[in-house]
Amino acid sequence: MQRSHLIFAGIISFSVSTFAQQRDTPDIPQIFNNTDKEIQHVHITKIQKPVEYKPDRTIINLSGQPHLSSGSTLEGIKQLPGILVSDMAGIIYQGKQLSIYMDGQPLNISRNELISFLEGMPANSIDKIEVITQPGAEFPATAGQAILNIITHHSAKNYLTATYSTNYRFSNYDKFRNTLNNNIALSSRNKWMGWQLTAGHSYRESFRISQADDILNSFYDRYLRGYFTKLYLRFNIGKDLLLLNYNFNPSHDKNDIQASGIQIVNKVADIFQDTGNSKNLSYRHEGVVNYQKKFNNPDQKLDVTFSYTNYRNQFRQSSYFTSPNHSTFVYPENKVYQNIYNFKVDYTQPIPILDGGKINLGGTYEKLDYKTLKASLKNLDYHRQSTSMYSEVISKYKNFDFTAGIRAESYDIYGTTVLKKEGTSEKLPALKKSKLFPNARIQYNFTQAIKLNLNYSKKISLPDISFLNPNNINYQGSNVDFIGNPFLSPTLYDNIEAKMSVFDYAFISYNLGRIKNQAVEYVKREGDKILYTNTNIDRLKQHNLNIGVPLSLMLFTHSLHEIMKLNFNPDKVNFIYIYGGYQFQKIQNITPSDGLWNFNVTGHFILPKNIRLIASYSYITKGNYYYFKPIFPINNNLNFTLSKKLNRDKLTIALFVNDIFNRNRMSFRTTNETPGVILHDKYDTRNFGLSINYKVPTKNKLAKEEDYLPHTETKNNNIRLKY
Repeated sequence: MQRSHLIFAGIISFSVSTFAQQRDTPDIPQIFNNTDKEIQHVHITKIQKPVEYKPDRTIINLSGQPHLSSGSTLEGIKQLPGILVSDMAGIIYQGKQLSIYMDGQPLNISRNELISFLEGMPANSIDKIEVITQPGAEFPATAGQAILNIITHHSAKNYLTATYSTNYRFSNYDKFRNTLNNNIALSSRNKWMGWQLTAGHSYRESFRISQADDILNSFYDRYLRGYFTKLYLRFNIGKDLLLLNYNFNPSHDKNDIQASGIQIVNKVADIFQDTGNSKNLSYRHEGVVNYQKKFNNPDQKLDVTFSYTNYRNQFRQSSYFTSPNHSTFVYPENKVYQNIYNFKVDYTQPIPILDGGKINLGGTYEKLDYKTLKASLKNLDYHRQSTSMYSEVISKYKNFDFTAGIRAESYDIYGTTVLKKEGTSEKLPALKKSKLFPNARIQYNFTQAIKLNLNYSKKISLPDISFLNPNNINYQGSNVDFIGNPFLSPTLYDNIEAKMSVFDYAFISYNLGRIKNQAVEYVKREGDKILYTNTNIDRLKQHNLNIGVPLSLMLFTHSLHEIMKLNFNPDKVNFIYIYGGYQFQKIQNITPSDGLWNFNVTGHFILPKNIRLIASYSYITKGNYYYFKPIFPINNNLNFTLSKKLNRDKLTIALFVNDIFNRNRMSFRTTNETPGVILHDKYDTRNFGLSINYKVPTKNKLAKEEDYLPHTETKNNNIRLKY
């Protein structure tokens, strides 16, 4: 009983500090006792919370958190409590598969390219990350169970500003490997327009050790080069706004490969040795045009957006066999071409309902053209068109918040593929149908700080593009093959969730998902050959329980009465945040079926000289995940970051070490067959580095900061782009 009281007091001590920071207003000097004095200017500083919990989302502010922003965007995402990232599972948050967005727009790239894309983007070019666990009707139903929205920096002043960031890290396993990220952000504005230009590059050396049963061992020496350019323009047209956005992301990845194993030639098993290489080139262009119509009523809004995305990819592999015979084999070049067109309209109108509310209306048209080539043979020609309309009503009544919406989507999917074995062309199963996707949310506010949230939603997820690609974009050899499955069906979700939160930071939630046709990776062994492909799970029931508890260490140095005075900054407090998540999947014919626990403990400590220490430990137990079961605990790593702000907070320097005990590895046994294929993967996860972020100073003290680039805002539980 005494321990439970201590934990509760720790939660209260941390939470009320945050509550105080939100409520307290700056003290303004009393300099106007006489009427002949006037205020020249007043600086009001808003302190941004590291993590914010909303009814439908969690917002993680990377700015000011060096342990999240000191590496690549992917490495920052991996350190978030409740996140699981793997080649097999993709990106999972609290048991939910994530669709990845950037600045409110879906990235629309395959899982394989997504990992490389996030590896090549420095985390210090990101402002915040939103994990939307309860997407409303305004989001496409095809977003699936949850959305991860990456929001880039988007502030401008009425003079030229510049911020430079760099990051260097190294690892030392079999040899010394380096990683270097650089990026610069420039911005300015005047009364007619505003602009921001962000550009940077990433160079990374790494390795991967992979083993598949006893028939294939491979070592990849990886060299990844990525570049990005982002240009935002804003034009004032009377009260209205016109916004233009262009993104360009080229990347060049190279792998030097050493592979050995058993191959079957003329029904005779033999040992082979392969020293080859592979190259992966990709180019992504995206353009967005957004027009915002302003009305006299600020709650009445109209947004019209058009976007176009072009993506190209080339994969090449050469093998140089030294055993059993010396030979060279150059595999046919595999290519991907993708074009996406998107047009959407969103309208918000206040309505007199209950204690006040609003209605959101809108529609979207999207077209995707996707084709793959093996050498000069077009072996997949895939087309998808979708049209949707939605309506969502948001209102309040006393202590209740209500949201009810419905989205109607119509799909037209068709295409052709070339069967690998037969070499003949065959039409893909056509999908031409319309469906309704309802969602509802009710929240009861016991107090301003204690809330109970109930949510229901029905969603759909179309197969990942990489799942459809019949070509290999990984290592291919005589005893292993990676092929997609162009005949996959869409996945349907029914989600029910309940969540209780206390002061936003402490929470407990339960989610039940009933899933039909879940698309998953499928690995099987046929003699001495292993096949990686994809399939649908007919029926799946998934349970998720998540708990987050913050504990302030002030409890051991101050009385609860002093803590309740609400006079300190939570960013200056020592605290520990504990997260635990449990997931259980019930899949027919998979026995035994064990759940898995996901633990994360993050400590924030203020050292002398105002140096901040962030320590983070993650651990995932063994348990079933679709057709895989870990042999060893996964995501097992301990990270440390030391950071210090200098030069009036314009310069931030951070030293860090990741996976200090070198325990992070991926080892699975497949459960779709007996005895199952054993898969091992190890990366150079233990690394050391330095991160520097510098805001170039200015002498213009009267500059006015204005947000002018898109970011998402939650107001009365309504989610929209704000400029």
